[in-house]
Amino acid sequence: MTERKTVVYPNPEVLAQAVAARTLLTIADLLAEPNRQRVDIAVTGGTDGIYVLKVMGESPLAEAVDWSRVHVWWGDERFVAADSDDRNAKQAREAWFGKLIEDGRMPAENIHEMPADGRSDDEITTATPEQTDAVLAAAAAEYQRELIEQLGDKPSLDIAMFGVGPDAHFASLFPDHGEAEINDPHVLVVGVRDSPKPPPLRVTLTVPMIAHSKHTWVFTSEERKADAVRAAFARRNNPHAPSSYADGEELLWLIDEDAASKL
Repeated sequence: MTERKTVVYPNPEVLAQAVAARTLLTIADLLAEPNRQRVDIAVTGGTDGIYVLKVMGESPLAEAVDWSRVHVWWGDERFVAADSDDRNAKQAREAWFGKLIEDGRMPAENIHEMPADGRSDDEITTATPEQTDAVLAAAAAEYQRELIEQLGDKPSLDIAMFGVGPDAHFASLFPDHGEAEINDPHVLVVGVRDSPKPPPLRVTLTVPMIAHSKHTWVFTSEERKADAVRAAFARRNNPHAPSSYADGEELLWLIDEDAASKL
C-alpha cells in the first residue's frame, strides 16, 4: 500500500488553484517523456471537482499542454439521461473541455464518458430491482471494455482525481455499501444501486482500478468535510470511510485548513 502524503492549503480557492496547476504541469511533464503517445486522466464531479476543472480551463498553464494527446475518463458517474444536469460529464464539458473541443484543440473522441441511462421514464419507474441491476451491470461492463480496449488488459490511468463527501465517500464508493471492499482485480467498474446520495443509480471505478493509477489525488475543502477526512486518516481500508481505500503509485491528499482541522 502506497504511503499517503498530505498537503494543506489555506482555503478552497488556493486549493483549487494548486490542484489545477499540479494537474496541468504533470500532464505536460508526462507528455514530454520519450515515446509517450498520450496521457489518460480520470476527473471527478462535485463542488470541488468541477471548480478545479474550471480553474484548469482558465489557467495560462493550459497553453503548455498538447490536448490532442490527452484522454479524459471519469472516476464515477450518475446513471441518468445523457442530457441530465446531474451528469458529471455535462458539468465538466461546460466547465472545461467543451471549449477545448470547440476550439479544435482536443478531439471529441478523446472524451470517454461513462454510459448514460437510455431508458424511458416509464421503463425506469416499472423496472424491478433485478432489471435495474442488469442495466447497471451492462453499463459497467461497457466502460470496463472501453478501458481495456484503450489502455490494455491491465489498464492504468496516469492521473486519477477524486473529491470526498461529508460521509467520507469518494467516487461512488459509499460507506458500508459494499462496493469499496471489492478487491477482485478483474472487476474494474461496477454499478451502484440505492446510492445514499441522490441520484440513486451510479457507475464507478473500483479500488483495484484506482490503485493502478500512477498519480492518485484526493482533494477536498471546508469544515463540513473535516469529520470525513479524520475518518479516512484514522485507518486505511475502513469500510465506514471508503476514501481510506484510495491508493495508487503516488497517493496525495490535497486539502484546505478547514478540512484538516480535526486531524
